[in-house]
Amino acid sequence: MKRVILLIATNIAIMLVLSVAAQLFGLNRFITGNGLNLFTLLGFAALMGFGGAFISLLLSKTMAKWSTGARVITTPGNETERWLMFTVEKLASRAGLPMPEVAVYEGEPNAFATGPSRSNSLVAVSTGLLANMNEKEVEAVLAHEVAHIANGDMVTLTLIQGVVNTFVFFLARVVGYLVDKALNKDEESNGTGIGYFVTVIVCEIVFGILASAIVMYFSRQREYRADAGAANLLGSPEPMVAALRRLGGMESGELPSNMAASGISGRPGLMALFASHPSLESRIEALSSRAVR
Repeated sequence: MKRVILLIATNIAIMLVLSVAAQLFGLNRFITGNGLNLFTLLGFAALMGFGGAFISLLLSKTMAKWSTGARVITTPGNETERWLMFTVEKLASRAGLPMPEVAVYEGEPNAFATGPSRSNSLVAVSTGLLANMNEKEVEAVLAHEVAHIANGDMVTLTLIQGVVNTFVFFLARVVGYLVDKALNKDEESNGTGIGYFVTVIVCEIVFGILASAIVMYFSRQREYRADAGAANLLGSPEPMVAALRRLGGMESGELPSNMAASGISGRPGLMALFASHPSLESRIEALSSRAVR
């Protein structure tokens, strides 16, 4: 419950900051006496769309630690932690990356990578994953997460999220304005009525669902790339295939909703279009085809 409250409070704080910025720059005054100022509206939409996405990216490491209870390893306290640090350092060196922070958190089998940049990142694994996989399989999972960092996946997904958020904000208000004018065409008014606000809310929900399908498509593609990256770092796809097969036989841990796309695996959604991860079977097939070639 504490983590849910923290997430809600953080999102409210982000929206307040962006609303104040929009007020200061005058970007929230896109409806004028002469009609809808599309240029100002686009600026408002970009501020809200990219601003929220990039603030979330900048806070991603801190939020990940808070929401999962991950403990960053500063001084290894046992052989497992020493092995984790050594393995991540080795993989990061192969990928041409500076050493990420390494963390362990309590939970069912899963792992994730996050952070605002390649030089400021975090790799975390759950106690359940360490307890249920052998070292080769854990190394493959770590290689997958390091590949995410090397590919710049966190920044790429943030940019995509920012673009689709911008269009959602922009189009919802354009449609809301047109609907409101159509409903009040016989009235002399420079403002907006209830039709505008209701339409904007409905459109943001509908367009947001469509936008989620786009973002999740790119999220699934990055999982294939990270699997391939892990195969390259390890010199063979077999360890990653073995790790995915082992994951398929376990109940993977569920990450907080704001981090679900960052995990090594995700639970399939009601519709494949909205799944953050491809099925384990399709990932194994893609890796196996690499081995054949």
